[in-house]
Amino acid sequence: MNWASSEVVATLTFLLPGFIAAAVFYSLTSHPKPGAFDRIVVALIFTLVGQTITEIIFQQPIDVKYLSPALQGWQAALPIFVAVCLGLFATTITNNDWLHKPLRFLRITRENSYPSEWFSAFDSHGDGCYVVLHLTGERRLYGYAEEWPSDPNVGHFRVAEAEWLKDGIEEEQKKGDVSFSRVVSVLIPASEVIIVEFVPMNGEQSQEID
Repeated sequence: MNWASSEVVATLTFLLPGFIAAAVFYSLTSHPKPGAFDRIVVALIFTLVGQTITEIIFQQPIDVKYLSPALQGWQAALPIFVAVCLGLFATTITNNDWLHKPLRFLRITRENSYPSEWFSAFDSHGDGCYVVLHLTGERRLYGYAEEWPSDPNVGHFRVAEAEWLKDGIEEEQKKGDVSFSRVVSVLIPASEVIIVEFVPMNGEQSQEID
């Protein structure tokens, strides 16, 4: 039993940097968290890459017994430090589409690094954009989307300068509608949005997604 327990502890200790790197990656990107088995596979990949980096770049030919306790602790923490850096690096190349962009240029793939077409459509407009949200009940809301959900079925849009639209023209507030004249921004449930129109800005071409 003690042998089995020590083996489990050793395995978890070996995989810990990989789990940390994976946790950093999934907490800073919009990619959905995989199942338990896939998480172990991802953690193992991060672990192998991290261990390789640690051994090649940071490994020093110094006997640990000659180091001070503080330096020994620092050396023991190296895999964790590398794991965090590896997770941040993977997050950066994913959120900026740095991996797939050159592959698309070489016509190797048409895919991108984003989790869905919904995410890539909004990401292409930077930190914000003017949109027309088609809501249930045949209502349309125009405004500046300051925030939007990563999942089209969960979360909320935060829209500033909100106005109701009718026949493509900003209309006066209809009887019974909420007035936005003194409102800084409004939250719209993503589940209520049927279609999103991206309003052209600075010569951009308008786009539409379901």
